[in-house]
Parts: sequence; C-alpha cells; structure tokens
Amino acid sequence: MRNRRWVFAVLLFLALCLRIEAFKFHRTQRTERISGSAGDVLEDDPVGRLKVFVYELPSKYNKKILQKDPRCLTHMFAAEIYMHRFLLSSAVRTLNPEEADWFYTPVYTTCDLTPNGLPLPFKSPRMMRSAIQLISSNWPYWNRTEGADHFFIVPHDFGACFHYQEEKAIERGILPLLQRATLVQTFGQRNHVCLKDGSITIPPYAPPQKMQAHLIPPSTPRSIFVYFRGLFYDVGNDPEGGYYARGARASVWENFKDNPLFDISTEHPTTYYEDMQRAVFCLCPLGWAPWSPRLVEAVIFGCIPVIIADDIVLPFADAIPWEEIGVFVAEKDVPKLDTILTSIPIEEILRKQRLLANPSMKQAMLFPQPAQPGDAFHQILNGLARKLPHDASVYLKPGEKALNWTAGPVGDLKPW
Repeated sequence: MRNRRWVFAVLLFLALCLRIEAFKFHRTQRTERISGSAGDVLEDDPVGRLKVFVYELPSKYNKKILQKDPRCLTHMFAAEIYMHRFLLSSAVRTLNPEEADWFYTPVYTTCDLTPNGLPLPFKSPRMMRSAIQLISSNWPYWNRTEGADHFFIVPHDFGACFHYQEEKAIERGILPLLQRATLVQTFGQRNHVCLKDGSITIPPYAPPQKMQAHLIPPSTPRSIFVYFRGLFYDVGNDPEGGYYARGARASVWENFKDNPLFDISTEHPTTYYEDMQRAVFCLCPLGWAPWSPRLVEAVIFGCIPVIIADDIVLPFADAIPWEEIGVFVAEKDVPKLDTILTSIPIEEILRKQRLLANPSMKQAMLFPQPAQPGDAFHQILNGLARKLPHDASVYLKPGEKALNWTAGPVGDLKPW
C-alpha cells in the first residue's frame, strides 16, 4: 500500500512538471513585482534619511581579529565584518557625531573560530563590554542615552545572548549593557528572551560570488520535487536525540528517506547549488537555531523555501512577503510534508516562483562587494531609518542611569 501511494505521488509530480513547463511555454512574463507597501519598502533608498557615526576603535576589536583568522570572511556570521566595511564608505556615514542619528560600534564578536570553523561565543560578552566601556569613556554619546541611539551587529546563533545552545542562551539572556541598543541579528523567534522588541532581523551571510559562479540556465527544468542537504541528527551534541532541531529534522529523515519525491541526504555534493536550482521546494528546517543560510540560498536560486521553524521571525519581514514566496509547515506537521506539498495548487507554485525570480527579492538577501542598491546593507539602513526620529524619552537626564553595569554572569565582568 505504501509503495502504491509513492508511485501515485511520483506520477502526480510528473504531471505537475508537465503543467509547469506548459505554463512557461505560453507565458512571457517570468517575474512579478511585490504588490502594495512591501514592494515599495523593498525598493526604498535610505540615503538622505539617516546619518551614522562609526566609532574608530583600536584594531584589536576588529581588524586584528580578522587578520588572525581570515575564515571569518566567508562564514555565515560575516555580516558584522561586511557591514563595517560598507559603512566606512557609505553615503550615510557622517564624521560629525553631533549630527548623527545612529552610532555604530564595529566589534567582530563571532570571529573566534574553532578548527572546524565554528564561532566560540565565550569571549564575546567580555569583548562587547570592553568596547562599550571604551566608547562611554572616550565619547559623550553613549552616556546621553545608554545606547538607545546605538546599533550593534550580533550575528551569533542566539544573537546577544552569546551562546550556541538555546538552553544556555536563554539562561544568559541578552547582555545587560545592550538592553537599550538596537540589535541587528540573524536570530529571530517570537516570544524569545534572545529577541527584544525593536531588533532588526537580517539574513545570514552567504557568499554572493560563489553562488553567482554556480548559476545554471533559467530554462533548466526543476526535476527535483523536494531537496535538502544537512544533518538530521547531531549525535555529538545531542546523543539521545530529540533536542537537536526539536526533532523536526529527525522526523524528515524517518518519514521520507525512502520517498522518491524527496531528495534528502547528509552528503553535501559539489553540485549543491546546481541541485537547488533544479528543485521546486527546498527544506529550511531549524537546527540548533531557527535560521540557516539555506533560506538565502533558496531565495537566490528560486527554490520555494519550506520553512519548518515554529515562531521564526524572518529577515526584513516588513519588506519581503515570506507568506507569499514560501511555505510554512509547523514542526508537528512534518510527517505530513508530502501531503502538504503535493496539495499546493500549481497556480500558487508558479506565482511563488515568479516572485522569487524578482531581482529585488534576491538582492535584499545578499551582502555584495561592492554594495548595490536594495541589498541587505540598504535594507538594514532602511530598518534604522524607519525607527527615526528617536523618542525624547530615550535621552537621559544628567546623572540618570538606566543600565546595571555589574549585572550578568561573573565571568562576563572580567577584563577582556
């Protein structure tokens, strides 16, 4: 009975492919602009709407760290490095702090890597505290608001909670000195202690040039129905199972490893990017954190992202209509993935593909070098511009204090 059902599913997918190709043949318009305010927001130009002052810190907070380990330029946390470089030459930068709307402190908190290339967050809180102590001692601007007109790039797994394991990140909470600042972070999950109100959620870094080098002709048929490459279990860190990805990835494997509609594996082939361009749906399940570069890759390669991460807050959600371009599947519904995806009407699939083909959609997910209009750098600035003007309540009275400088774990208070 099970084999018969899968044969039927395969026949259904083949029919779907034929309908897609027939539709393309009769259609000349291959892209679609986002309708309404979202499309306007996506194409906003932040220049002239805000001014940013970049603190000049000793190189031990940024450049020297990068010189020690250039791998930081290519990992998925690299937005903190590229945002710094972008702002130094950006038209929104001001050298006069008295006219600044926002203040930026360039600290590379994720550029302390293990031999395997994973960031160690353990020094990050002390490093961040040290940088804040420096700017509060050498400039008057932090002390006026205790950070309420400052923003920080914190692309760790769980943002400014500075830990890669959720349980310990929750226990730590956001670094107390950052409680009033605007955090620009990849982590986004509703009702979570590591995402505070007013944060700007951004995409993780994915190398634009590398992806560009693997583009295949747009006319290539999408002959893979569902695609995924990655871990299903993390035996090293979760030997008993069930904690990693809250069991969602394990459920994908256990239910669909033998399903011919699902091209899923732990192997990461050299044709990974090409395969995504041949797929209709790309699974984007949570791992240790709810986000991953797969979301960026899916959008860039026009593969409809299947987002499996309850309560996720997605990048630039006020500009990118995720509900229209993606498919959301609750973690508890993973066993029904095949039924959910094969039940989506062909017209809806085609519309999602047309929206994904829109260049402005792809541009918003990238940190290109050099920067380009509408890219992720500009979307971050747009987010900051929309928070202006600052409310008068953010400015403290002389001598007034809002933050507790001695709060937090004892280890965080040690000098860096």
